[in-house]
Amino acid sequence: MRLRKGKDSARAVWVLAGAAALGLAALPARAQQQEEKPPTLDKSKQQAPTPPQPETPPVSPEEEAAFKAYSETGAAGGEKKAQLGEDFLQKYPQSRYRAIVLSTLTAAYFRLGQIDKMTATGEKALAGTPNDVQVLAILAQTLPRSLSKDPAVAGKQLEQAEVYARRALDIIPTMSKPEGAADEAWAAAKNSVLAMAHSGLGLVFIYRQRFNEAVAELEQSVKAEPDPVNYFLLGMANKNGLHYDDAAAAFEKCAAILSPMQPRCQTALVEAKKLALTQPSAPK
Repeated sequence: MRLRKGKDSARAVWVLAGAAALGLAALPARAQQQEEKPPTLDKSKQQAPTPPQPETPPVSPEEEAAFKAYSETGAAGGEKKAQLGEDFLQKYPQSRYRAIVLSTLTAAYFRLGQIDKMTATGEKALAGTPNDVQVLAILAQTLPRSLSKDPAVAGKQLEQAEVYARRALDIIPTMSKPEGAADEAWAAAKNSVLAMAHSGLGLVFIYRQRFNEAVAELEQSVKAEPDPVNYFLLGMANKNGLHYDDAAAAFEKCAAILSPMQPRCQTALVEAKKLALTQPSAPK
């Protein structure tokens, strides 16, 4: 699945990245409860003083100008946007804008198809902002689609993708719309990350041959955001689960969307229809 192009996509990306940078992505309930529990102190020992926290450095006019140049370069900026982001992070490593630049730079590398850079940037983003749902969802979807040829590495990638997907799906319902964000942009942003997270988890289940669970996740993905790749994966999950009529329905929806996936989906549709007529389907 690709992030949507155009102004609506750009607004959605910045809304989510801004939410992460401002700390608006709430922690899961269990984590909140743990944080709220008062600590038990050993009264026989004197409590160590809290070390002073470093202050956020003031933003210079040059830094503001660099961030503005980066943020105003839209998704179509491609390599230019990525380079502006890298230059900004190198020149201002302690910037208050670091989280939002890392988040949106991860999305930029995602669009460019530069998986290694996307993964490395995404991990840096999560190190500072572990509840950045946009980054979690991008990594959750992309890792299963770009597995290593080394089975041991691929297994770890699938495990990590599941962790990212589940964390994103836990966090999204707890998020509040940032002040000033348009309802439409906020809804589009949430649907985009929901679609990616469910897609990633669905593909993880396909690899593990847990086809019924894969179907449930991929149905949630296309419900949040119709996408030809996810319709194709839904068809494959149904086909491998011996639900041929459902597979044909998914492949048909995939084939109806103008995309590079159309020929592949049309071929899969013909095969699924034949199987539905000649092979017994599994009960639901």
